[in-house]
Amino acid sequence: MSIHLAEQPVATRGPIDADVQVPGSKSITNRALVTAGLAAGTSRLLRPLESDDTRVMREAWCALGARIHAGGEVWTVEGCGGVPQAPKAPLWAENSGTTARFLTAVATLCNGPVVVDGVGRMRERPIRELVDALVQLGGTASIEGNDGCPPVRIEGGGLPGGTAIVDGRRSSQFVSALLLAAPYAKHDVTLSFANGVLVSRPYVDLTLQVMRSFGAEADWYGAGLRAKAGAPYRAREFAIEADASAAAYAFGACAIAGGRVRVEGIPKQSLQADLAFADALVEMGCSLTRGGDFLELRAPTGGLRGIDIDMNPMPDAALAMAVVALFAKGKTHIRNLGTLRVKETDRLTALTRELAKLGARAQVEDDDLEIEPGPLAGAAIDTYDDHRMAMAFSLAGLRVPDVVIRDPGCVSKTWPDYFSWLERL
Repeated sequence: MSIHLAEQPVATRGPIDADVQVPGSKSITNRALVTAGLAAGTSRLLRPLESDDTRVMREAWCALGARIHAGGEVWTVEGCGGVPQAPKAPLWAENSGTTARFLTAVATLCNGPVVVDGVGRMRERPIRELVDALVQLGGTASIEGNDGCPPVRIEGGGLPGGTAIVDGRRSSQFVSALLLAAPYAKHDVTLSFANGVLVSRPYVDLTLQVMRSFGAEADWYGAGLRAKAGAPYRAREFAIEADASAAAYAFGACAIAGGRVRVEGIPKQSLQADLAFADALVEMGCSLTRGGDFLELRAPTGGLRGIDIDMNPMPDAALAMAVVALFAKGKTHIRNLGTLRVKETDRLTALTRELAKLGARAQVEDDDLEIEPGPLAGAAIDTYDDHRMAMAFSLAGLRVPDVVIRDPGCVSKTWPDYFSWLERL
């Protein structure tokens, strides 16, 4: 369900007492669509996320020759057996980074040329690092856009494999993309990192977990990674975890409004990066209980306190943290956020503008954000066509009257009924 309102007012409310479910993980859904799309046979994906980003990935896979039936809680994917078909038209990624980057690597396996393209903002999001690594592995790919951004043309014909040095300083998705295609390379793929740096490593761990679940052989190899060629994905039934990125908004709502919230459907052994957001809230004064398939957060009775935290491993949760910081005692320093500059919008710039509207002092120095709370007042929040800006700033309205979210429909990228969910919460 998409929201078509021009503005969405958020009503203040008292403490929360709720057991909630959040949608399936976008990160896992799109990774599973790639592995199932490449596998031979029919896979069943249980409780996947229905959103703009996963729709775009599904549509692209259908163009590549997979057959997908998206039926509510279960999607069936009949894969292409490692040989995607070259589509007749460019693969349209809209503004889905996982789609554009993952399928750029997959396209090297196609039986003909492929162009990957997207909306205006996607044409400003980097992909050169991935293309450079694919060329090192013997692929034939070239950038047709400006400044190392899409469109990208990939000639197909197979991926020879070998070794590559990947520049993973701006996005871990470049590394995940290479890994996802690697089981179908002609030779093993070994990856190392430029300057020894890889941002957002938990997302690469998540990629490895999904790959191994579908039968691939890939793991860390010293300071780098190795994926075995000739160990293809096998079709299977695969359950999608609840989305830890979505859970961050439930936890953030509880920390701001007070009370208790339990999020169900997240296994104790989950590797999702944004689960660490709950631990950060504990540092701010909340308490956390972990069960076999749930996390329960309780807000402190004495108020939140500001913290100093490196959020490079979980950049998507940084926006929620910035809004929670408005209600803490003392300054909050959120460090190592350079990757936010190349997301759906320049999130560092957007955060400073919108936090200031609410009354906070927000300052960026290098890749760090410092937030000093002030007297808060309602404001109309611009969202920059960025789903996480809309969801994060809606949390401020739980305590501050007259907070209005402009263009709330942008949440359809990952959580179409977010505002209905917030009302039920």
